Amino acid sequence: MSDAVNFDALDTAAEADVVVVGGGPGGLCAAVAAAEEGADTLLIERYGFLGGMATAGLVNPFMPWVAGGKPIIRGLFERITKRLDDYGGWGGPRQPSSFDEEMFKFVAEDLCTEAGVRLQLHTMLADVDASESRVERIATLSKSGLRQVRGTVFVDGTGDGDLAAWAGAETEIGREEDGHCQPMTLCFRMMNVNIEAMPSRAEINELYDAARERGEITNPRENVLKFFTPHDREVHFNTTRIVMHDATDAEELTDAELIGRRQVREMVRFLRDHVRGFEDAWLAEMAPQIGIRESRRVIGDHVLSVDEVLEARKSEDGIARGSYGVDIHNPAGTGTVIQHLPPGEAYDIPYRCITPRGFDNLLIAARCISADHAAHSSMRVMPIVMAIGEAAGCAAQMALPQGDVRAIDVQALRGRLVERGASIYGYDS
Repeated sequence: MSDAVNFDALDTAAEADVVVVGGGPGGLCAAVAAAEEGADTLLIERYGFLGGMATAGLVNPFMPWVAGGKPIIRGLFERITKRLDDYGGWGGPRQPSSFDEEMFKFVAEDLCTEAGVRLQLHTMLADVDASESRVERIATLSKSGLRQVRGTVFVDGTGDGDLAAWAGAETEIGREEDGHCQPMTLCFRMMNVNIEAMPSRAEINELYDAARERGEITNPRENVLKFFTPHDREVHFNTTRIVMHDATDAEELTDAELIGRRQVREMVRFLRDHVRGFEDAWLAEMAPQIGIRESRRVIGDHVLSVDEVLEARKSEDGIARGSYGVDIHNPAGTGTVIQHLPPGEAYDIPYRCITPRGFDNLLIAARCISADHAAHSSMRVMPIVMAIGEAAGCAAQMALPQGDVRAIDVQALRGRLVERGASIYGYDS
């Protein structure tokens, strides 16, 4: 039992077959899938809305989910994009893979409601009570105070691997040589932009370099990264860079948020003063929370390697697929490493990557699955995480009879995912 919380003194807030902590892209899909497969499912989320990096992080657009001209991430991801389109919040002529984050909130709630997922919003994970091989119960903190939640199978959708780490699972953080993670980014939006008057990407970067030389920009990023949204006259920026800060440390995370907003302030001033088309633009929105690319990685029964990614390896227990290349933003400053998969190819994410070593009733449904630093830079993007989440949710439901995530028939899991519309290599290749 944890030394931090006296669990036996806590009221029980809820009990469920499957308890998912974290309602980001992975946790959301895990909860919906588990409930649709018949499990009594509880989803715990610290914000008052779902979506994680897609909403609170303002991360946009979705990175590629196609290989060889065919979608290799389907299932719930495809249903989500269809719902976004129904709400008028999907795509656009300039950025077909962009989405409206407010519409995403609607879609996420719709899917949970229709599946019968029970929600606890404004509720944070506070502690974990675990034995040698099982998560027994968790403590949550909300307006109702400290309470406990019991479950048969638990799914970690926190992104940072909080549930697994606090249960005592083995974790890694950052790159091998110094433990530094990929930098964080505070995304922001500019509105009332005369997009037709905007200069080319190369010219914007020349202006940016000049501003850095004058000392007007302290952002260590080497260029300006911008995207369009489904809305006219709006430009999205994923261009701030906060390096050498640990997202699992409260003080460092606070400092990262402050640095991010200072960089946004500089960028807004730069855009309005020096870049055509932004003369009458204004800062429409900053993300409610800083975007986190990398923090903990939970060590599982298999560690996905960068060689598996770049060689597009397949696996007999593959439960999700990815085609996004290696994309490592320099953890210590300027520069980005980009490496591509062979054209038209995709790699498998084995089921063993979402089963933490030493735990029988715990699965991972977020960017913190078992992978090395470079492989993580590929699989961390939202479409891939959604596919992982859907697989984790189905597996959680299948594990209920024995309460053991390794006791399930993985081939049956793969078949069930295909029945749900997912793309699994060997079934629809």
